[in-house]
Amino acid sequence: MTVVNDRAVARPRLTRWGRSVSMLTAVTAALLLVSGCSSSTSAADPAATDNARRVSAPSPSATPSPTPVVVVSEQSVTSAVPFERATVDDATIPSGQSRISTPGVDGEKVSVFRVTTIDGVESERVLISESVGRAPVSEVTSRGTFVAPPPPAPVEKASGGGGGCDPNYADACVPIDSDVDCAGGKGNGPSYFDGVARVVGSDIYKLDGDGDGLACNGSR
Repeated sequence: MTVVNDRAVARPRLTRWGRSVSMLTAVTAALLLVSGCSSSTSAADPAATDNARRVSAPSPSATPSPTPVVVVSEQSVTSAVPFERATVDDATIPSGQSRISTPGVDGEKVSVFRVTTIDGVESERVLISESVGRAPVSEVTSRGTFVAPPPPAPVEKASGGGGGCDPNYADACVPIDSDVDCAGGKGNGPSYFDGVARVVGSDIYKLDGDGDGLACNGSR
């Protein structure tokens, strides 16, 4: 008990629970005081908040966007012109056969284009002109039409003579003898030739009276 002004004043006794409540009350009051100060600072200094926003916002790039590079040029392109094919008849080639008499050769064509590129990438191609640099050569195939004539008919053996055929005559057998005359003529033999033969050597029997190279073809 404490004596004040000669009077006795009774001091309340704090228990353990009472001390805890007092400490909790003091801490809560301190937190409220700090929060109030922060709110006051933000409200009182709007420039500080604006500066914070400016710092957090991304700054725009100072480099301007590049301008596309457009290039227009002319290009020449050479391409092949295919050759054509033709077939002709040839009487010097046996029928059923053929051969290439003239080989084909491709020609050349030159095309000029106007080409536009943007940043190195082609965006447009326009044909300006076109010309033939070399004309193509057509391929010619010769087709055979020749047909061999049939073999000559067998020649009957000439009458008379000692046998065999005189080599001065062809296409028919003129007998070999001391003398041969055309059958049916005025000759007296001893041998006679009935037919027509071609004189290929010396007309030893004088059978080609008109000199046309054929024996016994009318001249008897």
